[in-house]
Amino acid sequence: MAATPPRAPDDSLTALLHPRSIAIIGASDDPARIGGRPLAYTRDAGFAGRISPVNPRRATVQNLPAFPTIADVPEPVDTAIIAVPAPAVVETAEACAVAGVKAAVIFSAGFAETGGDGRRRQDALSAIAAASGMRIVGPNCLGVYNAETGFYGTFTTTLEAARPVPGGVGLVSQSGAYGSHLSLLATRRRIGIRFWVTTGNECDVDVAETIGWLARHPGISVIVAYVEGVADRGRLLAALAAARERGKPVILQKVGRTAIGADAVRSHTATLAGSDAVYDGVFRQFGVHRARDAEEMLDVAYAATFGAFPATRRVGLMSISGGVGVQMADEAVACGLDVTPMSDRAQARLKAQLPYASPRNPVDITAQAFNNLDLIRSNLDVMLAEGAYDAIVAFFTFVAAAEGMVNPIREMMRDARRRHPDRLLVLSIVGPPAIVQRYEAAGCPVFEDPSRAVRAVAALARLRESFDRPATAPAVAPATIPLPPPPIGEAAAGRIFADAGLPVVESRLCGTGRDAAQAAAEFGCPVALKIASPDIAHKSDAGGVALGLATADAVTRAFAAVIGRARSAHPDAHFDGVLVSPMVTGGVEMILGVQDDPTFGPVVMCGLGGVFVEALEDVSFRAAPFDAAEAHRMLRELQGFPLLAGARGRPPGDVDALAAALAALSRFAAAHAGQLDSAELNPVLVRPAGQGVVALDALLVPKAGG
Repeated sequence: MAATPPRAPDDSLTALLHPRSIAIIGASDDPARIGGRPLAYTRDAGFAGRISPVNPRRATVQNLPAFPTIADVPEPVDTAIIAVPAPAVVETAEACAVAGVKAAVIFSAGFAETGGDGRRRQDALSAIAAASGMRIVGPNCLGVYNAETGFYGTFTTTLEAARPVPGGVGLVSQSGAYGSHLSLLATRRRIGIRFWVTTGNECDVDVAETIGWLARHPGISVIVAYVEGVADRGRLLAALAAARERGKPVILQKVGRTAIGADAVRSHTATLAGSDAVYDGVFRQFGVHRARDAEEMLDVAYAATFGAFPATRRVGLMSISGGVGVQMADEAVACGLDVTPMSDRAQARLKAQLPYASPRNPVDITAQAFNNLDLIRSNLDVMLAEGAYDAIVAFFTFVAAAEGMVNPIREMMRDARRRHPDRLLVLSIVGPPAIVQRYEAAGCPVFEDPSRAVRAVAALARLRESFDRPATAPAVAPATIPLPPPPIGEAAAGRIFADAGLPVVESRLCGTGRDAAQAAAEFGCPVALKIASPDIAHKSDAGGVALGLATADAVTRAFAAVIGRARSAHPDAHFDGVLVSPMVTGGVEMILGVQDDPTFGPVVMCGLGGVFVEALEDVSFRAAPFDAAEAHRMLRELQGFPLLAGARGRPPGDVDALAAALAALSRFAAAHAGQLDSAELNPVLVRPAGQGVVALDALLVPKAGG
């Protein structure tokens, strides 16, 4: 088999999605069969390239000359579609590679999803792709299409309901059936899908690489993806980073929940971590909009195709119904938008035009708009000029679709978009498709439901925030000193964290009550005592903590009590002694943790700390490493962040120091990737601004044999 040199990343899927010639192996003369549909669809769409059916039993297929094998096709083939029974697929793919085919799409099922021989056949396909450089999509997929060129390498029947109109959207789905469903829904929503890829079992081409290719393609402005799982962390993160750097929104639906396993010593982090929670954090980290369902995914994608992303979250709301205005305002606030009132001067101007209207924001122009369409223009002008709103949602229901209303309202919107091209104007209208399309042609997304319109605006505003922030990922070299083998006691863990630049309270390991009293005298009372055992993760639960010890006698007594309670709770545990440290009080308790995620490797968690962290479950995750700016965003996702910011008269906490500690922990986690199973600092006491943070307890669990 002749090997081909590896392709540059920018053209890795070009032969697949921009083929100049295709072959259909297993081509059927019946256009209703799996092997007949791609030929019929592609020919009927006017594909300009060569189509070569391969079928050893027929001289022609659907009136095109057929060839017995791929080797008999006289011209080079960019993409081969393989629609043969599973036992013949590997031999067929091998023949394609020998013939110099650049890409193959395998419809056939019966591979890794069946285990046993199917798994071995799929591994053979992966080996063919790696050795030859031929890109393979599938097996067990519904194929691909390029609506611009008319290449429909798929057997989905949804093309018979509506043929896609080429546009600036790329759609990739790990599920063929759901990908077909999304394609049809998008076509009915007038969302222009240019490239469509279903990756199936992903023996070679996967969803992450496809996202990256779409991010680099100049004809794609919006990326939509359906994901069930990701195998290559680095490829996915690089793809998401490439999309964000180019200002291309990724709207992604991720399904499925799996728990992250933990060793015998489970940390709070392991208890709280879960693949779904980690995906959430990583998507926020890279500016991905995670959609809950197809409706939300396509709503956001549709709005994004208009190319106007609000520069701020300030939204103006206009309505012909006061009640709907309130409804939109409620939804906007719930979505995190800023429903800032109009200025007094602007309100006065609007009141002068319509004394009984409500000009605050929402701006209620009432049914008087029927009689005086200039109210729409004047209110819109004032909101754009003086309201400083970067997006406006206007509820007109069928009024804007009524005969005599369409042209003037559409021209008002077109004129406003022309004068304010950076503003997003969204309409809530109920009307026939032909009228809706006229408003869309004026540059305005149209939704029937005003709440969905508001949610789409909020999504676009968050995407713009992601585009605007600088992409920074600190370079981290692998650790030069490996972690010691497990178990690692708290004293050793504290020293390792301190060496990594994390603020850990000073402590001393003591083996007797006398040693503990001496350490307390040197630190200065009051002090804290904690049991030191690598087998006890949660010391307070075992009675292994004593706080606020003010005298040497109290320390001596507490030493014996702590040892006794811990032995009673964990009779088989190994005890190193007791840790003595100065009492540190005043501040907000937080937890910082690391977990080795099966998809993303080392991930960092933060949340409100102490003994109630599992009950509260107010946590946020990021993939390591990240910088302090990302750590700040991570902290602000917490529902408990107001406690750090100084809620109810409390002094603001040292959030900058906390963010710096999170970033340092992320670098530590990345440097020890592959060695570290979990780590935890809990509680981390966040003291008032300018006074720093300090970790009062440290847990470090390396991988066994790592």
